[in-house]
Parts: sequence; structure tokens; C-alpha cells
Amino acid sequence: MSKIFDDIKLQYKLGDITNKIIYWNVGVFVLSLVLFFRFTEYRFVYPNWLALSSNPENFLIFPWTFFTYAFLHSGFWHLFFNMLMLNFSGRLFLTYFTQKQFVGLYVLSAIFAGLTFAISYFLMGISAPIVGASAAVLSILVATTAYQPLMEVRLLLIGNVKLWHLTAVILLLDIMQILVENTGGHISHIAGAVFGVMYMKLLQNGTDLSNIVTKVINFFVNLFQPKKSVPFKKVHVNNTKSSTSTKSKIVIKDKTQQQIDEILDKIGQSGYDSLTAEEKEFLFKAGK
Repeated sequence: MSKIFDDIKLQYKLGDITNKIIYWNVGVFVLSLVLFFRFTEYRFVYPNWLALSSNPENFLIFPWTFFTYAFLHSGFWHLFFNMLMLNFSGRLFLTYFTQKQFVGLYVLSAIFAGLTFAISYFLMGISAPIVGASAAVLSILVATTAYQPLMEVRLLLIGNVKLWHLTAVILLLDIMQILVENTGGHISHIAGAVFGVMYMKLLQNGTDLSNIVTKVINFFVNLFQPKKSVPFKKVHVNNTKSSTSTKSKIVIKDKTQQQIDEILDKIGQSGYDSLTAEEKEFLFKAGK
């Protein structure tokens, strides 16, 4: 059992940002099963300080819910299909853009979609909560489509299709269901898609909105990080010239680092599953 957890930790550490966000969503879901799932009613009941509500009395008191709602899900299949789409969209997005831009788009699109949902429902006089990563996931897919609409993707049982065809079908289904069921959810989906297009157009014009998220994260990291005091150092000046020869600047890798590099090369060529149990254990211990 411990080796399974070691493998999970190692894959999390070596994985890209798509992997990490999937892990966070799954982890929050498991925790929510313990804390917020009512087995007698067979449903989740999330508190107002986590799920986003269209009631201003809630989201004005708990403004962080415009972000936290995107890591909560109403059930297993809700989580499963969102993570499946996130994995698919994230791989495509990271083909062309950085992990920093991925995080920026994910966070900002979730906030934008949450605001759109809250304002829309407030104007309609409806008070209801919303949870789910769907809007942020759809934003990543639409942003990638806006950048490379003619990219071909292979779908199971269908074959190769152009990316914009797939995205258009998904958006069309959302629009068709907006007045049938889960109106708030579909409103947030469309808002996420709109933000994806806006983000990509601004990025192509030289404005990277992900810098906003980076600055906010750095602000809070620096805010809670203790400041290191610089100790006073007394400097002695030695006027005598050293007769010793200059030391070589060539750095030779030690055996441990060399073995790590060989294992990482093996992962790059054949994948993580090609590693032996000993190699996985060594890489995990070295990562610590």
C-alpha cells in the first residue's frame, strides 16, 4: 500500500500542471465525501463559504468562493467527465503555452464564469449555489481552439476530427440545454468559453492576463513568508597576493545525480511505467 502512495507522490511530482490540478480536484472530492456528503440523501451539501451562491449576502461575505467552487463537484460522474476533459484540453494547451499561462487561464476563467453566473441569477431573482470545474475546463479547450482551430485530434470510435468541430459541438449542446436543465451551469460554461476566446486574443496581441495571477500568488507568498535577517559580516582585506593557482570551474556530476538523469532520460523515452521497482524507489527517495 505504501508503494502505491509512493508512486502517486512521484507521478504528482514529475507530472505537469494538468496532472497536479487533476490531483487537487480528486483530493478535494475525496475530502468532501467525508465532510459534506449526506449518505441518507445521497448528495453533497456544501457550505456557503465553499460553494458559490448567487445570493449577494453570501458571495460578498465569502468572495473566495468565486474560486473555490471550481474545485467542488456534485458527484463522481461530474468529477470524472470534468477531469477527462481537463486532461484532454490541458495536453493540447500545453503543446503551445506555458504552465504559468495554464494556471492563469484556469483561475481567471473560473472567476469570470462565477461572476457571470452570480450576476445572471441575481438579475433573474434566483438564489442557488454552483460547483464544478466545467467552466474553467471549457475555457482551456476554447482558448486552444481559438489558437489552432484546424488542429486534428483523434477520438475513440470516430477517428480524426478538426478541433474546432469538436469544440463547436460541445458549445452547441450547452446552448441547447441552457433553458432545459442546470441553467446556471450552462451559463457559466458559456461564460468560460467566452473568456477563453478573450484570453487568447489578448495574448496574441501581447497582453498576458496570467501575469495577474502570478503577481497575486507572489504577493501572498511574500506576505506569509518570514523575512530573513541578513547577519553582519566583518570583512578583512588581505593585501597579499595569493600564489595558489586558480581552482577549476568545471563541475562534475556525482553518481546520484548521474543516476537520476539516466532514469529521467528513460522516462522521456519509454514512459514512467518502463521503470523498475528499484528505479522508482530510488527516484522517489532522491526527490525527497
